[in-house]
Amino acid sequence: MTPARLHADADAGLWSDTAPEPPATPPIRGAHDSDIAVIGAGYTGLSAALHAAAAGANVTVLEAAAPGHGGSGRNVGLVNAGLWLMPDALEARLGPDRGGRLLAALGDGPALVWDIIARHRIDCEATANGTLHCAPDAAGLRALRARTAQWHRRGAPVVMLDAGETAARIGATAFRGALLDRRAGTVQPLGYARGLARAAIAAGAKVHGHSPVLSLRRDRDRWELATPQGSLRAARVIVATNTYSAGPCADLRRAQSVLPYFNIATKPLPAPQRATILPGAEGCWDTHKILTSFRLDAAGRLILGSVGALGPLDRAAHEAWARRRLAGLFPALADLAFEHAWYGRIGTTPDALPRFNRHGTGMWSISGYNGRGIAPGTVFGRMLAQLALDRIAPDAIPLPLIDAPPRPDPLRHLREPVWRAGSAALHLAGARRG
Repeated sequence: MTPARLHADADAGLWSDTAPEPPATPPIRGAHDSDIAVIGAGYTGLSAALHAAAAGANVTVLEAAAPGHGGSGRNVGLVNAGLWLMPDALEARLGPDRGGRLLAALGDGPALVWDIIARHRIDCEATANGTLHCAPDAAGLRALRARTAQWHRRGAPVVMLDAGETAARIGATAFRGALLDRRAGTVQPLGYARGLARAAIAAGAKVHGHSPVLSLRRDRDRWELATPQGSLRAARVIVATNTYSAGPCADLRRAQSVLPYFNIATKPLPAPQRATILPGAEGCWDTHKILTSFRLDAAGRLILGSVGALGPLDRAAHEAWARRRLAGLFPALADLAFEHAWYGRIGTTPDALPRFNRHGTGMWSISGYNGRGIAPGTVFGRMLAQLALDRIAPDAIPLPLIDAPPRPDPLRHLREPVWRAGSAALHLAGARRG
């Protein structure tokens, strides 16, 4: 069988092929001034630009490649509430006040995404039908029941489904139950990023692609940012480059351990299977340590994802796993061809909490979303815009402020190769057992 087309690093696989065309974002040329400079055109940076420009600020975004080039254009497209941490664990780590405010803000995160999509008419296959967190075993079922109870105590509209209800929603009998979160849903992730860029531009922001920041220095009351063809002076700077950080922002990358994550998409499902597999179009993932995610796109392609990269040494193992996993979940699709394969980076922090840093006077970042980028990035981008506009103080952001640039994660050099090699070994072993 012909393998799925592995996309070059310059694009985001299926999402590149099916997203609406991006807005024009020419490189910055010459010298410019702005109230607020935003470095990075992913969800966080573009949300910040949109909200600041809509409030009347002069905003300029500098992006090294194109809007959505990094993790914002390569992920599964699940718009989830909260973080990976259980609500009780998050509140225990941050305290009842700050933790409660963070849970409330991120619990409402999907609603903010849906509102932005509706108000700005963003074409991104938005489907607000919920997501399913699926339990393949008894341990997963216990964890999901605990998570459901913790969200219930906070008034969230989540439901624990039994095995039969889960099978009816998925069209597969592999799970003992699932947590249905009605706040959540799916988007075409690159389409959402490009739509945010278009909305920010319409609000008055200037968005410049292919404008990597080469240097960044403070000159009296302004920051000076230099790019290959231009420069920008700004009173405030929002750094939103996350794990794709380089140059003067590279400390954001070094502060996180990167977990690679790949996606493989089938051809569109035949009509009989389209009617029975995920008829409600919920996005799904399971509770395994090396998890499986799966969802449909608008054309009916099934997209399978898991931990791992698709390099020369590990691609075959992951594609063999994907073939086996597809057949195990949905036997009727066992021979359905794969069309697309791509991967990206998930930034993780040792305690699974994002980091809020002040890099100097008037310069901030929030990074490290631990696999929850779409809704949190949108929420934190709005908060950073309010901070840069002096509408809120730093303590209004429900994360501890680290009044210094990010510190390197000392174990990242150990974690990253172990995660990559371990995921490939596990997937290879699973394929061989078949």
